[in-house]
Amino acid sequence: MKQEISIVYFYIPKEVTILDVTGVVQVFEEVINLGFNYQLQFVSNYTTIKSSSGIQLSALINFSTVTPTKNDIVFIFGSSTRKIADIKEDPYFFDWLLQANANKATICSVCTGAFLLAESGLLNNKECTIHWDLIDRMKIDFPHVKIAENTLFTKSDNIYTSAGVITGIDLALYLIEERQGKQIATEVAKELVVYKRRLATEEQVSVYVQNRNHKDEKIHAVQDWIIQNLEKTSTIEDLAELVFVSPRNLTRTFKKQTGITIAEYRTKLRLEKAKNLLRYADYKVEHIANLCGYKTSKQLRVMLEKHHEVLPTEIKNNLSQNDY
Repeated sequence: MKQEISIVYFYIPKEVTILDVTGVVQVFEEVINLGFNYQLQFVSNYTTIKSSSGIQLSALINFSTVTPTKNDIVFIFGSSTRKIADIKEDPYFFDWLLQANANKATICSVCTGAFLLAESGLLNNKECTIHWDLIDRMKIDFPHVKIAENTLFTKSDNIYTSAGVITGIDLALYLIEERQGKQIATEVAKELVVYKRRLATEEQVSVYVQNRNHKDEKIHAVQDWIIQNLEKTSTIEDLAELVFVSPRNLTRTFKKQTGITIAEYRTKLRLEKAKNLLRYADYKVEHIANLCGYKTSKQLRVMLEKHHEVLPTEIKNNLSQNDY
């Protein structure tokens, strides 16, 4: 049976951030290469625009000449976060966007594109997300929008929003999974050499870069070692010896610089690694527990429950079955 064509429209404003656009475009290019019937169209209010990095984008189609319908996808990209206050869209653009919504097209925003959705009224009383640095501004400018903080992307009926930049890729892969299934989405992710598929609810700021807003090179060295050796058991004395300080000094300085203890830091990293392996790796649960520094799957399950980690039902069942 011949596949119905889906057109993916990419709305390009002035001062757009290039990576916001190209990451999403590449996802759909890869799924086209796998034989799926998508067409890509680049629309704007201008035939040529300059991106925030100075790269010129040309041969853009005027948005008013196309009409997205139910099977289509519309990606709305915003301007650079530093330029957003200076950019004003054609009022007719919002009419076009509302018509696309009335036609039941799938409408998605990447980063500051959420401001355009909010200005059109499409986000009124709907949940959305945006780059963490713009949350306060969104709350002030659009108080009727429900903001999901520290979330990669959201879905509310046919409206999707993402936090920006790389999260546009996460959202695009999620759309492919909804339409073509998990296997195809995984194939696309592999082709793009995406390290791992991320869920909507994952934090915007990776756990691996949290608690590192300091300049103490010795503490950074300890953090690096912990990240690379999560399966190993090490004492405070072992870690202190790595950076030639006393255990007492390391304990005090680590807490001062990172805001948490070494034990809390290691546990946070181990649970993050465990969640990723449980979702995406084809390992036995006992092996995953060992890779994360736990002796048994029961110990891992207890730690996940203690820290209120939310896992899919099948994974929780699998963990429980391995306790016996």
